[in-house]
Amino acid sequence: MAKRVIIDTDPGVDDALALILALRSPELQVEAITTVSGNVPLEQATKNAYLLLDLFGPKPPPILARGRARSSGKRRIMAQSVHGSDGLGELNRFKNPDGSTRYLYPKLPRDLPDATEVLLDLLKRYPDELTLISLGPLTNLAEALLTDAKRVKRLREVVIMGGAIGVPGNITPAAEFNIFMDPYAAQRVFKSGLPIKLVPLDVTEKVCLRPMEIENLAQAMEEPLGSFLCDATSKVVEYMRQVQGVEAILLHDPLAVGVAIDPYMVKTTLLHVEVETQACITQGMTIADLRPIRNDLEQPPNIQVALEVDTKLFLSFFKERLCRR
Repeated sequence: MAKRVIIDTDPGVDDALALILALRSPELQVEAITTVSGNVPLEQATKNAYLLLDLFGPKPPPILARGRARSSGKRRIMAQSVHGSDGLGELNRFKNPDGSTRYLYPKLPRDLPDATEVLLDLLKRYPDELTLISLGPLTNLAEALLTDAKRVKRLREVVIMGGAIGVPGNITPAAEFNIFMDPYAAQRVFKSGLPIKLVPLDVTEKVCLRPMEIENLAQAMEEPLGSFLCDATSKVVEYMRQVQGVEAILLHDPLAVGVAIDPYMVKTTLLHVEVETQACITQGMTIADLRPIRNDLEQPPNIQVALEVDTKLFLSFFKERLCRR
């Protein structure tokens, strides 16, 4: 039986690839996609998710729900310098051979449901069956915990792409982007007692696609997916080349989807993890002290943290799924 999942996301190029991977994986039944501001503002994130469902989603599509625009602790920083002004590599610059626009955004319905209401409703219908895959800031999940923590704790599992345990952050030296964007929400989620599997930069930075791999993969894929892969990733690859000196796109969010499907793609360690919400320099840092600690100072572990990844296994899986006919 396929695993029922909700995907909470802020598309984002790697979010887009993660959504496509989930929608093309028979192991998952995507019940809903909920949007959150992060890589792009909430409205753009919602438009992007709707476009992806229109292009690549099943018929009928899963529920699409709009999250809350901001929480009290949420930052206004966006990642459009990485992902493009639209979050998907600036798709409006691509044309068909006849000069027509290659990607047309469908008009968003006015009556999209609220993310919290959808999550709680699905948990009422499928208690202990739902897995939440979080690919953006944890604003929506924290809001749901405030609304009805008892029902939220009927989640089967929460798989979170976020944090950095033994490696530097990617938005500050201390913090990873998703956690940094709403550290108060992340801390609330981490302390909630939910069954969490964290997929941090420690493993996501080890899985990537380089330009030649992207080109070869696109040629093996059906259209319009092959063209989308090349078009959406080109700006991220160029950013990585200019800023980090590496021509590649890191598959942060697709790895989280892969772990939800096959947990053996990573090796996890049970740790006590908290989020720094007060200090200026280290705000948003995910703290898991790996040094030997006296028994009387040790706190109980609360999160399964992925610290090792089978890179070849995941990349083989990712490529196979995107080439499925």
